[in-house]
Amino acid sequence: MSRVTHLLNKAAEVWRYSAVSDGMGGFEPQWSQIATGRARFSQPNATERVSAAESQARLTHVVYVDTDADLRRGDELRMDGRKFDVLAVFEPSMPGTYLRADCFAKQLEL
Repeated sequence: MSRVTHLLNKAAEVWRYSAVSDGMGGFEPQWSQIATGRARFSQPNATERVSAAESQARLTHVVYVDTDADLRRGDELRMDGRKFDVLAVFEPSMPGTYLRADCFAKQLEL
């Protein structure tokens, strides 16, 4: 358990994309839920937004999760009917504290 577990105030589902055989030589995209865990969703500050823009990334949220979370780039976090694409996952300079995921909020289609 990390030192910041008490600050992770939301339940979030981790979904991962995979390509599944369609039985006719092709593949169909499929999203599968692989985990549910605690997370903290924050707005990025101005410096983080500028840094993301310089690397041509669309950063809308910074999400903190426990160190043992199975979360990687390309995954999708789902919470309260909202979806967030995971752009990158970082470990801070002090290992074992938390993981930080830079995310982009996706607009839900009607």
